[in-house]
Amino acid sequence: MQIGFLIFPGFPMACLTSIIEPLRAANEIVGAAVFDWHVISETGAPTTSSARVVFEPEAKLADVSDLDILFVLGAPNSVFEAPKSGNATLRRLDRHGVVLGAISGGVFPLVRAGVMTGYRCSVHWCYEAAFRSAFPDIEMTDDVISMNGRRYTVSGAASAFDLALRLIEDRLGADVAYEVACWFQHATMRGEGVQQRIPMRPSAAPDLPNLVADAVALFAEHIEHPISVAEVARAVDVTPRQVERAFKRATGQSPTHYYRGMRMKAARQLVLYSKQNMQSIAQAVGYTSATPLIAHYRVAFGVSPQEDRKQINSFRVQGNVPLPPA
Repeated sequence: MQIGFLIFPGFPMACLTSIIEPLRAANEIVGAAVFDWHVISETGAPTTSSARVVFEPEAKLADVSDLDILFVLGAPNSVFEAPKSGNATLRRLDRHGVVLGAISGGVFPLVRAGVMTGYRCSVHWCYEAAFRSAFPDIEMTDDVISMNGRRYTVSGAASAFDLALRLIEDRLGADVAYEVACWFQHATMRGEGVQQRIPMRPSAAPDLPNLVADAVALFAEHIEHPISVAEVARAVDVTPRQVERAFKRATGQSPTHYYRGMRMKAARQLVLYSKQNMQSIAQAVGYTSATPLIAHYRVAFGVSPQEDRKQINSFRVQGNVPLPPA
């Protein structure tokens, strides 16, 4: 199986190593080069990862052929230097039967190439709001892995390892995949249909009571058009006071403040990973104007949205030109 990894500047290095290492181990276990991989960039030039480790690609994208799978690795703001030719190359590979995929933020440039129409894709939970805003017509899932036809997308580095185990199992059998998992002390082999779990702080309760969990689910469905605590209480058939007490016990916060925190996290995704102005972002998370959003944002993150965007853009530089989110 010939696998290509198309890396953009700032790609997460862990996503690359997490999928290559289990494939390498599988080759060693069976004593044969069943899996072969090639690191590729748009121009063939050295490419710096988010960890500031520089990778030397083996080829430039336009010269690639004879692949079985091509995975895209990048950040939400990753774009081709020459979008017309780069996107055309991905479409050409698709026409020639190559499976196209993406890991974590690499799903953004993959969708921009116009090859995901009609396909479902896995999106990391921290990019969901930005992805939904940028690509409202693309179906997304919070499953760790989505293998939808000839499109393989995974949410992050750990799920990239899981996908590698799936490829190993399909090609070499469950016993080899199990042995690879044991080599790396990878305790759980997750497949399709397994949803992402957002890490909890050590001090936080590992599981929310049913009442609070139901309320949080309703809040999550009403980020753009906020719902009141009274409306939530009616929906779950309790009193507003019961909702208040349940949230205080489970989270240490009132439901109103918990809800605001959810909306601020969604706002931050749009600040960091989209080009929307502050008024548009405010409306996307349920505010009629940007003024209260900016005030609540500063309380939540210690900086204004504009300062946060400027700070993250200071890490996105080619030459002397800042790269805005895209």
